[in-house]
Amino acid sequence: MLKKETFNFLNLVAANNNREWFAENKQLYEEAKADLFPFIAKLIKELSAIDPQYSADIEPKKALMRIYRDVRFSKNKDPYKKNYGIAFDVKGYGPNTPSYYLHLQPENCFFGVGFWQPEAAVLKKIREEIDYSTSEFLDIIDAKEFKQLYKLSEEDKLKKAPKGYDVEHPQIDLLKLKSFIAIYPIAVSEFFKPTIVNKLITAFATIQPFVLFLRKATTV
Repeated sequence: MLKKETFNFLNLVAANNNREWFAENKQLYEEAKADLFPFIAKLIKELSAIDPQYSADIEPKKALMRIYRDVRFSKNKDPYKKNYGIAFDVKGYGPNTPSYYLHLQPENCFFGVGFWQPEAAVLKKIREEIDYSTSEFLDIIDAKEFKQLYKLSEEDKLKKAPKGYDVEHPQIDLLKLKSFIAIYPIAVSEFFKPTIVNKLITAFATIQPFVLFLRKATTV
């Protein structure tokens, strides 16, 4: 579980998103990290027990993403993120590997698994595997356990059928996706309870068929 102060810090960043305030209050960020690291360490241990491709040796400080934003190519020049991002990267992580990601933000916490905007070659493989193994993929995303926790994100989608697929394809809505991510929304209040680790353990275990399907698709 986490402290409410850890999330309160993000509210303060949102209201004071400038370098001067952050420098004066950096101790609050250090306290937040001190709260996050043991929590991340527990999740690393549990995830490595479920997914053999995930290493238990990952350091929590490497899993926690930087709070500093890259503003070089953005119209939004706020220097700091308003969330904590935790990336659970598997061994040999790269563009061909589905990933686990935990997003912590007041009123917007979620666990996401899969590929976000993969490169064209990877996306092509995923679509081909869904086309070739449609029933297997549908069994995964229509399973009761999956649907109780997850929803396949449809925010990143083509307006037209992808090249090589007929608009009348029975799974055209799936094939139009440009990202293949399963999202598990979590109320922020859950992170203040001791049960949150067990909830995430269940989420890790439940999403494994989805992960294995994507790995199969992108490693052939």
